[in-house]
Amino acid sequence: MRKYIFELEMKVRDYECDLQGVVNNANYQHYMEHARHEFLEHAGANFGELHQQGIDAMVARVEIDYKVSLISGDRFTVKLNISREGAKLVFLEDIYRLSDDKLCARGRVESICVKDGKLTRGELFDEIFADYLK
Repeated sequence: MRKYIFELEMKVRDYECDLQGVVNNANYQHYMEHARHEFLEHAGANFGELHQQGIDAMVARVEIDYKVSLISGDRFTVKLNISREGAKLVFLEDIYRLSDDKLCARGRVESICVKDGKLTRGELFDEIFADYLK
């Protein structure tokens, strides 16, 4: 079991499901993205405000392993942890169904930071997430 530093609870909405009645695969990535943005705010920063300063955190790579499907009305939690790999900030994100604590999806998202259009070494990540990157 992974250690997590942040959790966000959500609920599946009807329109997120496909013809088979399960959450469409792309929506798991949306759930993970929403959790990352909420975590950023929890850490004291705001995605939009950073952009106004010429700073953009961008996804460089996403890997998702799908385990158990969520269905309409399911409550679930996205749990995450972070680490640094060179210039990248890596998010390890797991989605668990709350009714039975089943792992539904496991994700790895690599992010980079660009300032004024130029790739940085990720110093901003160290600054914003100092309390979490110990």
